[in-house]
Amino acid sequence: MSILAKSVLPPRSARASPTDALSERTLKALRVSESRYRRLFETAQDGILLLNADTAQIEDVNPYLIEMLGYSHGEFLGKKLWEVGPFADVAQSKEMFAQLQAEGYVRYEDLPLKTKAGAPVQVEFVSNSYDCEGIKVIQCNIRNITERKRVEAALREQEEFFRLIAENIGDFIAVLDLNGRRLYNSPSYRRLFGSVRDLLGTDSFGEIHPEDQQRVRQVFRETVQSGIGHQTEYRFVLEDGDIRHMESRGGVMRDEQGRVARVLVVSRDITERKQMEDQVRQLAFYDALTKLPNRRLLNERLSQTMAASKRSGRYGALMFLDLDNFKPLNDTHGHEVGDLLLIEAADRLKSCVREVDTVARFGGDEFVVMISELDVDKSRSTTQAGIIAGKIRAALAKPYELKVQHEGKAETTVEHHCTASIGVALFVKDETSRDNILKRADMAMYQAKEAGCNLARFHDSKAWAPA
Repeated sequence: MSILAKSVLPPRSARASPTDALSERTLKALRVSESRYRRLFETAQDGILLLNADTAQIEDVNPYLIEMLGYSHGEFLGKKLWEVGPFADVAQSKEMFAQLQAEGYVRYEDLPLKTKAGAPVQVEFVSNSYDCEGIKVIQCNIRNITERKRVEAALREQEEFFRLIAENIGDFIAVLDLNGRRLYNSPSYRRLFGSVRDLLGTDSFGEIHPEDQQRVRQVFRETVQSGIGHQTEYRFVLEDGDIRHMESRGGVMRDEQGRVARVLVVSRDITERKQMEDQVRQLAFYDALTKLPNRRLLNERLSQTMAASKRSGRYGALMFLDLDNFKPLNDTHGHEVGDLLLIEAADRLKSCVREVDTVARFGGDEFVVMISELDVDKSRSTTQAGIIAGKIRAALAKPYELKVQHEGKAETTVEHHCTASIGVALFVKDETSRDNILKRADMAMYQAKEAGCNLARFHDSKAWAPA
């Protein structure tokens, strides 16, 4: 009979004695108890090994331990602990048994064993001793933690892998709670804040430009609600007032129930890219000398203004300007001085119109001014355009004092008088094409030239603006 059976049944002699006070009902209860414990012993999902605390002999092992280690039941029974393969490290097993005898308890959180086939097994080993009818018994619970250790090792390797990425990547990696507060920031954030530690628990929206904050918060909320990451661009204001352009993409981290628990944000500084894009746009759409819109951008804006006119019914006006008396300046003083006059003329033109209007350099000494949102009445629109044309002619007719600095020479001033001939074409809705509007204004400008210069002519009217 095993120690397990002895622990719940009295000796046979005691059960057979007619003078024994133990009733058949009690005996039956004890047998039920023995059956219950035997079932638990045999179905336990941890290995169980019972030792005689005096002799170190193995009294019993459960099926799970047999399956785990690959030894038969008979290869365990009656053997001392250190005589069985998995515990064949004599020194360690004897030391462990001595500790059990002395303290009645031993625990190994990570004990390496081997199966009969030689495969490594990592186990958690916990032993307790107790008395069973005068026999001191040691129960050893052996839990297979091989898979858990493998998963833990894989997680450590994965964490180390991502830590190395986070610490060496140029991008900015942040983990935020569902309110947008910072839980983690990669070391790259030192480039923006100087210290990463001080960011813990702070509001990740705090440094976003006020004009961009609401939009970025909305993108964050949508990411949390949908579980789908979104990409967005925004401006970031540093402590010294420097503004950086950032591009961020969010993703969610879920808990064991699949609920969104954290938001992972990967950002990059795109300030230089934005600057390059601005430079490319400047080259593509703006005149390099005067910084005014060029023909390409003028055409785009004219199309937009025509579309707006179609919706509102308000007139627009296109003015084609050619500078009078410009060629003699170039011939006498050179193109450098001529360029100075063109720059000054561009500045004067911009001062004569609203921000919603457009001043463009068409080429050479030709400029175009586009006025939008005049009146719905043609006569009143003509009057309004004539007033603006008069204002432009007056501004351009003022003397030009051009400061010229040649290398190695003192600065000189060139004074020049220059006027402008202006052709004006009104347009409304979709009565004509963009090219026709430009042609009409150009024809009117030539009429102003032929009439004596420093004049403004309307394409469809014999009237011209006051001199």
